[in-house]
Amino acid sequence: MTDTVLDLGPQARIVARLAEGVREEQLAAVTPCPDYAVRHLLGHLLGLAVAFRAAARKDLGGTTDTRPDAAVPDVGPGWREELPEALDALAEAWRDPAAWTGATRAGGVDLPGAVAGAVAADELVVHGWDLARATGQEYVPDPAAVEASYGFLRAAAGGLDRGDGPFGPVVAVPEDAPLLDRTVGLSGRDPGWKP
Repeated sequence: MTDTVLDLGPQARIVARLAEGVREEQLAAVTPCPDYAVRHLLGHLLGLAVAFRAAARKDLGGTTDTRPDAAVPDVGPGWREELPEALDALAEAWRDPAAWTGATRAGGVDLPGAVAGAVAADELVVHGWDLARATGQEYVPDPAAVEASYGFLRAAAGGLDRGDGPFGPVVAVPEDAPLLDRTVGLSGRDPGWKP
């Protein structure tokens, strides 16, 4: 998945800018994530930023043990300040080379550090796409993060011949499609999704 330390900072900043562009009336808008409105997607991003920061630090406990499907996340009144701070802290934690070594946990799953870092990149890339699509914003993700996300999803989708991916059925995307579209397809989303 990744043999080197990936700077998650550029992708974290892109997601923070997308969140900043969300208008209040868009919080109830649908997203490509089933059962998630924009407000839930933002809550998920906040929760995963905190959890993967803890995973990078090997600070295992309630934050890293909670499965992402345990409850529908939501945002509180301070999310506009909290989310960019949490994304910055996530990126900073993964700049430590030790984060990419040894074992850690995220979402209640024990993972090697390098795999957890790739999962963090995947979460930021795919949910950045989700947020951009749901709110009608332009999305140009960090190329290195997209490559890490694609690599993780490709390796995790052991059942590609059966159409199974780590997050649901893979959506077929032509091999000559842009890497982001192929990544989105591996995540179980239709790259042509519109609200």
